[in-house]
Amino acid sequence: MQFSQVLALATLFISTSVAAPVEVVERACAYTCGSVCYSSSAVSNALNAGYDFYSAGSTVHSYPHQYHNYEGFDFPVSGTYYEFPILSSGRAYTGGSPGPDRVIFNKNDQLAGVITHTGASGNSFVSC
Repeated sequence: MQFSQVLALATLFISTSVAAPVEVVERACAYTCGSVCYSSSAVSNALNAGYDFYSAGSTVHSYPHQYHNYEGFDFPVSGTYYEFPILSSGRAYTGGSPGPDRVIFNKNDQLAGVITHTGASGNSFVSC
């Protein structure tokens, strides 16, 4: 193959490769708590809001507060753990009813998991 043919093929490949933009589609449900689907960005938003309060040494209606893991979840990051509400509306928790769902994080701003009261007995949690 001659250089001009290689150049023509390379130009064709590049022009067809960049002609159509690639759309990144987020996975619909990173976590499902009961019947509520949370995207990874919703989880990140709740985690960021909770950690912002934690790192500022402040709370909103007592959140975030320490989560003692009485249920014995095997989280992928080490504790001390803190819980903060994640809302089905997608908005960051700013007070009022926290709903049943929580993000769990540690003091290093690492997500430990997402848990819910939905389907749990008493005031316990189950994993989402």
